[in-house]
Amino acid sequence: MLTKELSLDETLMALSDPTRRAILKRLSSGEARVTELAQPFSMSLNAVSKHIRVLERAHLVRRRRDGREHLLSINPEPLDEVANWIVTQRRLWTARLDALDELLKAEDRAASKASKKKGEKHER
Repeated sequence: MLTKELSLDETLMALSDPTRRAILKRLSSGEARVTELAQPFSMSLNAVSKHIRVLERAHLVRRRRDGREHLLSINPEPLDEVANWIVTQRRLWTARLDALDELLKAEDRAASKASKKKGEKHER
């Protein structure tokens, strides 16, 4: 379980940066060279390469070599893990909030009954 949590942490950390999200968005349309990925950014090729390494450590990007070229593609599996985690958290918190809502409604009903009983005693 710890490995999955670390994997989730790495994925979320990698996704926290807008440059890395932009790189993933570009790769979602197909394989690309590192130099192609760097073109739209106003930063050095070295800086873009650092972002790519973060994505690779999170297993969000795969690299293959074709001669001297390095071609990158997206690996959606870690994104699926994040999506599953979010769904699980949403279910958990929805259930907890629903239970809290029911508890508060029950308390309101009890308070309303108690208030009515007090009112009846004062009328006598």
